[in-house]
Amino acid sequence: MAIKVTMPRLSDTMTEGTVATWLKKVGDKISEGDILAEIETDKATMEFESFNEGTLLHIGIQAGETAPVDSLLAIIGNEGEDISALLAGGDAPAASSEVSESKAETTEAPAAEAKTETVAPAKATTELPKGVVVVTMPRLSDTMTEGTVATWLKKEGDAVAEGDILAEIETDKATMEFESFNAGTLLYIGIQEGNTAPVDSLLAIIGPAGTDISGIADNYTAGGTATASAPATEEKAAHAAEKATEATTNNSNTSDGRILASPLAKKIASDKGIQLNQVKGSGENGRIVKSDIENFTPSAQAQPAANANTDGQKPETAAPKVFVPAGEVFTEEIKNSQMRKIIAKRLAESLFTAPHYNLLIEVSMDDAMAARATINTVPETKVSFNDMVIKACALALKKHPKINSQWKEDVIIINHHVNIGVAVAVEDGLVVPVLKFTDAMSLSQIGASVRDLAGRAKNKKLGPQEMEGSTFTVSNLGMFGITEFNSIINQPNSAILSVGAIVEKPVVKNGQIVVGNTMMLSLACDHRTIDGATGAQFLQTLKQYIESPVTMLA
Repeated sequence: MAIKVTMPRLSDTMTEGTVATWLKKVGDKISEGDILAEIETDKATMEFESFNEGTLLHIGIQAGETAPVDSLLAIIGNEGEDISALLAGGDAPAASSEVSESKAETTEAPAAEAKTETVAPAKATTELPKGVVVVTMPRLSDTMTEGTVATWLKKEGDAVAEGDILAEIETDKATMEFESFNAGTLLYIGIQEGNTAPVDSLLAIIGPAGTDISGIADNYTAGGTATASAPATEEKAAHAAEKATEATTNNSNTSDGRILASPLAKKIASDKGIQLNQVKGSGENGRIVKSDIENFTPSAQAQPAANANTDGQKPETAAPKVFVPAGEVFTEEIKNSQMRKIIAKRLAESLFTAPHYNLLIEVSMDDAMAARATINTVPETKVSFNDMVIKACALALKKHPKINSQWKEDVIIINHHVNIGVAVAVEDGLVVPVLKFTDAMSLSQIGASVRDLAGRAKNKKLGPQEMEGSTFTVSNLGMFGITEFNSIINQPNSAILSVGAIVEKPVVKNGQIVVGNTMMLSLACDHRTIDGATGAQFLQTLKQYIESPVTMLA
């Protein structure tokens, strides 16, 4: 059954897009996840992947052409299928409701896009009332298969304007604000706070106030049902208790006692030991934002609590720890976050589908240390050893493009652009922000970019586009004193470099034993794309660049 694919809205300000390159041609077989084209937006050139399987039957916008969002980009269907009705302006079949990149033709909803809000109709047997829009769990990253609603910023019955933040959704990579692309009244919430559901599950229904939407939720079939993190009765009881506790303070910024705050504000408040119920929010509906925390000055209200025991009574002391007899076992359960689930899934898939092998090389760091000290004497310049390794990798990849490759069942893709992913440890696990076109960046540009991306990664402020498109990955545990280790390949990359700590040790130079500084590098390779000799040649080139930093400035 043929499906229309429209020009997606790939950024919040995008109104039109230009097809930079088509990576598929009419007649090619398409699998879900295949990159169809590279689309140039007002902010960047991004890879646009297919969420459908079939044959590419028609290309509506040729390479180099520009078209508004929601213009016919392509048609995908069965080989030989008649698409004359679609080309003549007919509607896409109702069965295409599960496609997140095409507009739902049976609603009056605004354009949906591949990585923002998705709008889909209910079953074909149930007509949606006029103006009613079904909002589904969006796919906010390339690896996201399910999401958790961290916070609802609107409640049923609230008026919603286009651009309002509906909820905060926890993906496998970050907690992100999810805005509405529709205006109306929030008629129904399908996934409660703390619950997890697959992409395309019914998230909410928006429409004119007072509209009868009975039966729509029951008939919706696009994504499945949400999975509650606790039984409903327990959840309601816990929520009621939480409200009762919070209602005793006068500083809560919602009428029901719930405190609204952005994830970044919560993180900063936690780091500074600030209680959110003491902060007045300046955001929408009194929502606490980053600036409120940064500008917060503790008031004298907290002082009475510290001096409450002025009546001569002896303050209560903590109960002594109970002696635990030998053999007793105590455990603690921590609910897996979306990030932790996806890390487990993807790394297991990588380890058991890609035949890994590791190559190890020792690098002298004496000249690199001297060069770094000289570079950092330049005002407002700060370069780390990791930045030097990243730059060296980028240059070595240009000389050994087979390392910069991806495995497909029928072909090996050689990437002639270098996008290096930098593994960053965050509270819930690991994220890999990407430095686009790293080979064209200077050492100081790499250093500034890595610091910016790592800082925003730890505060969960990275956008999905900043974590996509890597062709090679660098993981560094040297700052923790780890001298050598082996990493699991970050697919679809074919290799990942593990960087150890710099160690002072005896080395032989010119036949003499002297004190030197060395560093171990371990390259994990996918044997389907990289042979041992190819990996070894790459490490030799990488060693030459790091041991002679001046060659990286040529």
